[in-house]
Amino acid sequence: MNSDHDPVYFPHELKVAKDAEKIARMQELVHELLQNLGEDPSREGLAKTPRRVAEALSFLTQGYDYDLDKVLNEAIFAEPYDEMVVVKDITLFSLCEHHMLPFYGKAHVAYIPNGKILGLSKIPRVVEIFAKRLQVQERLTSQIADALMKALNPRGVGVVIEALHLCMAMRGVEQTNSYTMTSAMLGSFRECDRARAEFLSLIGKKG
Repeated sequence: MNSDHDPVYFPHELKVAKDAEKIARMQELVHELLQNLGEDPSREGLAKTPRRVAEALSFLTQGYDYDLDKVLNEAIFAEPYDEMVVVKDITLFSLCEHHMLPFYGKAHVAYIPNGKILGLSKIPRVVEIFAKRLQVQERLTSQIADALMKALNPRGVGVVIEALHLCMAMRGVEQTNSYTMTSAMLGSFRECDRARAEFLSLIGKKG
């Protein structure tokens, strides 16, 4: 993650400055929301909350502002290596688009190169780009796999995500320990039982 402070990859500060008008409008909406909840937005503890919420939401959805092609194209290298590459236990945080409550967990990503490899730090970056949007876990899983397939044209891509959804833990069924698991298997990972089994074994899952 050697580009963490490069605005090309982390555009949040630029976005806040550029979208000051949007931030101000979001503040107004949060102020109104607090009133509708029966609170007094002017009291000390809430006086700065509208600004904080607006900036937090801007940060948590900054994935819309990434140039994915630029992030990936600058880190793709020709290499004859043709065995599986796995990056597991990638921490992710996202917002469920249905309730705008967080879900969080781990992503496990693998691909089998076909003449090209990707700088390892960019795999967590791809996860982050799509996670920092309003999401459903199923789409998030597919987007990560599709992006790597398009960028690298590898023999196959496998993605597994396991996440805890606060919309399930805090409301509704109130399942505090229930994790959701999703997978996307493309190319060799879909067509070859051996490749899929190896991937699942490497991330500690049973095929």
